[in-house]
Amino acid sequence: MIEHEPIQYDVLVIGAGGAGLRAAIEARAMGASVGLVCKSLLGKAHTVMAEGGVAAALSNVDDRDNWEVHFADTMRGGQYLNNCRMAELHAKEAPARVRELEAWGAVFDRSPDGRILQRNFGGHAYPRLAHVGDRTGLEMIRTLQDYAVHQEIDVHMECAVIELLTDGERVVGAFAFDRDRGTFKVFRTKAVVLATGGIGKAYRITSNSWEYTGDGHALAYRAGAALIDMEFVQFHPTGMVWPPSVAGILVTEGVRGEGGVLRNSLGERFMFSDIPPAYRNQTADNEEEGWRYTQGDKDARRPPELLTRDHVARCIVREVKEGRGSPHGGVFLDIAWIKERLPNAAEHIKRKLPSMYHQFKELADIDITEEPMEVGPTTHYVMGGVRVEADSQMTDVPGLFAAGECAAGLHGANRLGGNSLSDLLVFGKRAGEYAARFAQENSAREISRDHTARVARTALEPFDRSVDTDGAENPFEIQQDLQKMMQDQVGIVRNEHDIQAAVEGIGRLRERAERVAVSGNREYNPGWHTALDLQNLLAYSEAIARSALARKESRGAHTRLDYPDKDEKLGKLSVVIRKNSDGDLEVSWEPIPDIPEGLQRIIDARK
Repeated sequence: MIEHEPIQYDVLVIGAGGAGLRAAIEARAMGASVGLVCKSLLGKAHTVMAEGGVAAALSNVDDRDNWEVHFADTMRGGQYLNNCRMAELHAKEAPARVRELEAWGAVFDRSPDGRILQRNFGGHAYPRLAHVGDRTGLEMIRTLQDYAVHQEIDVHMECAVIELLTDGERVVGAFAFDRDRGTFKVFRTKAVVLATGGIGKAYRITSNSWEYTGDGHALAYRAGAALIDMEFVQFHPTGMVWPPSVAGILVTEGVRGEGGVLRNSLGERFMFSDIPPAYRNQTADNEEEGWRYTQGDKDARRPPELLTRDHVARCIVREVKEGRGSPHGGVFLDIAWIKERLPNAAEHIKRKLPSMYHQFKELADIDITEEPMEVGPTTHYVMGGVRVEADSQMTDVPGLFAAGECAAGLHGANRLGGNSLSDLLVFGKRAGEYAARFAQENSAREISRDHTARVARTALEPFDRSVDTDGAENPFEIQQDLQKMMQDQVGIVRNEHDIQAAVEGIGRLRERAERVAVSGNREYNPGWHTALDLQNLLAYSEAIARSALARKESRGAHTRLDYPDKDEKLGKLSVVIRKNSDGDLEVSWEPIPDIPEGLQRIIDARK
């Protein structure tokens, strides 16, 4: 049943990962009443999978680091498609957000002189990632959660939002259902912050957990907000490939940051054979120099395993396709080799990478202190998402804000490792602050009962169809077919024929989704949950495919075999996705604003 009196808040935050928690904390600090909706249990957020560290120019290990270098690295990694104002704010404010987290109780690893320790990561010029072994995201969630629960924030666990409610001009609420009880909830609110994370469950092999069905992307799109850069899906170079039951589980970049090297089946350290010109003068040319760099020697250079993620992933795919892969279709990641040069290497690895040691020991019966791991690319992150204004994080729809992975702009064509955690801290805070300001300046509006009744009827339609009727569809089968299609046709490397086939295939899957039938009742019904998720999965999968079809070049995480080179003109444009007046997906191009002269000088100085 729909509640007759909606639950009312000044600010409703949808998503309880790092971005959502930080937004809720800030909105509450501004005096707003805050409701926090999480699809799973509080604390089970994908932020915990971010293991390697949080990127911030603290300059604790190398005093040459500063916000300008971090800014330039982020822009270069994003192939200059980034929103430069977001990249500037991120680089400037990340150190303060990390120190704030420390003041709230986060326990970071320490340097010998007691400062927060920082490690190397792909694409970063200097050791920049503040970390807690390889459990940084877990420590961040623990700290934010512990802080938030004392701030009078109402938490609605195992609650999923189906639709944002608008009055034609701005967001006025949200329609949700309780996953456990099957009952509906209506939230009346002055402002909404989307912090729902990514889109990994549209792909067959992914590091993402079941919650990552692109809810925020789809909710914002249906409410009238624009999506940008959806063609840029990041495939993390190193996920587990064996055994099959754990394929895709993340193997942190911290392994390479601590000296791990990639080898093919011939024992070759293949990353040396394909180093982009922009990185050649900074890259180690032998194993010893690479290892010295990871130990903090300022004069050594970056090892090639720490190039940007899109580049490393493509190199791994090349080795596998050319017959130099590992037995199970990946390559070898070797951290055990450091015992040749480091006393007590086994203890060092266990101390620096405790989660990875236990992960491989328990799931694959491999001792990473003695033998290499088998790894391969896994769908990990989406750079694209809801377009937001840089300072406030508000979308095209008044009263609707977004932060974290479901928001776009900071990362451009490719995200640097560690920037996701500082992203959610910096822009989670900003989204919460400006959402609270919007709530202070605007009154609540009434919610249309006709609207909520219509959403409820649509949500319950799968129960109206019998699973035994000819033509009835199984929601799990549709999701599996979508995952295979996206993996095979809109994956790491793409071409016109495959992407077009995916666009047409998504259309057929949408027709099948209209015939989905589920049995049983509404109390914790996984079939019904999957049927509801399909609407979001299909919406953003089409956005990814249509954006990939439009961008006829290779740039960052988007690789087209039929257009292998960059197009200078397209390097100044973003692909924008909107819902048109007929309710159909519309693709357009919009110019990226010019970089201000002062920021351009910073970039030029680092080239």
